[in-house]
Amino acid sequence: MTNTTSRVALITGATGGIGRAITNRLVQDGFAVAVHYAGNKVKADEAVDAIKAAGGQAVAVAADVADEVAMAAAFDVTEAELGRVDVVVNTAGVMLLSPIATLNLDDLDRMHRTNIRGTFVVSQQAARRVRSGGAIINVSSSLTRLQFPTYGAYAASKGAVDAMTLVLAREMRGKDITVNAVAPGPTATPLFLEGKDQAALDNLAKAAPLERIGTPEDIAEAVAFLAGPARWINGQVIFTNGGIA
Repeated sequence: MTNTTSRVALITGATGGIGRAITNRLVQDGFAVAVHYAGNKVKADEAVDAIKAAGGQAVAVAADVADEVAMAAAFDVTEAELGRVDVVVNTAGVMLLSPIATLNLDDLDRMHRTNIRGTFVVSQQAARRVRSGGAIINVSSSLTRLQFPTYGAYAASKGAVDAMTLVLAREMRGKDITVNAVAPGPTATPLFLEGKDQAALDNLAKAAPLERIGTPEDIAEAVAFLAGPARWINGQVIFTNGGIA
């Protein structure tokens, strides 16, 4: 085990656009981090190497978020290598789009497995492992409010994330652990930008009163606040979307 006085965060989906920004921000704030990945070991190792090269502490952990045995092992590695778990940020998710009438139900099951079961498994482990004074932060979506066509099944899965988050916050009574969700709006990640022309991006940017699309760093800022000084924010879904919804 590495000797450390840093707070420790485990970030699921840490190699994605938002997950990577959250990881980088928490490292800047002095956290040691467990960089979780499901399949892209190369990206996870690159992130860990960059953090270590800059003087930080990090370890890569692999697991299917919906597999309770694998996720328990990821928490075990985090505790063994970094000493404890103070903060869990669950960004892992799958988004598959289709009108409800024509959705392939295999896609529904895939989103259910990652977005709902995966969030439940990670939250369950976090509820057992996070130390007093810590935080559990799930990533939801502003699409639960926006009613965009083709996003019905995805929005439904994120509505379940909201419900779990709010209930878990109450179940953690007396443990001095906050439980919240951040709900990003349109955010300029490679996955979001893929397949959209400039006109579509311009329309989305105009929809928010701040007249731009969010950045992964915008979401990371909100997560860092919840992971650090925001001890009186609990049991909330924070809509990080520039006012679009």
